[in-house]
Amino acid sequence: MNGTQPSIDAVSKAIIEQLQEDGRRPYAAIGKAVGLSEAAVRQRVQKLLDQGVMQIVAVTDPLTVGFRRQAMVGITVEGDIDPVAEALAALDEVEYVVVTAGSFDLLAEIVCEDDDHLLELINKRIRALPGVRSTESFVYLKLRKQTYTWGTR
Repeated sequence: MNGTQPSIDAVSKAIIEQLQEDGRRPYAAIGKAVGLSEAAVRQRVQKLLDQGVMQIVAVTDPLTVGFRRQAMVGITVEGDIDPVAEALAALDEVEYVVVTAGSFDLLAEIVCEDDDHLLELINKRIRALPGVRSTESFVYLKLRKQTYTWGTR
């Protein structure tokens, strides 16, 4: 992410909220809801995608597609955090990486096929990264809620 934030008006926020409710909602239906033509909605959606404001993706339950182990990994870094965050973000198993204030410098959510895959990822790949001082893993036992419909402000 770069340091500049794109300006988003109320209509674009309404479009985002429509797509958060249903990412496959037709542009014509969105246009009707927000007071724009289908072409205008298409143009705004493309601009929001190009600016990195949003993504339209299929969200799956990892268990149903063969990934039986999820975990949050707290990582303490010695020195510059950025190279470690970039290296984590490049790993296929890592869903997201956040820089934090508190007990950990970084949090990374990971999705693995099983416990052996999780162990290999943490022990051989994450802990081996230059600058990683320690890790603490929080293994997910059950996913109770996963939603992306918080709207806009």
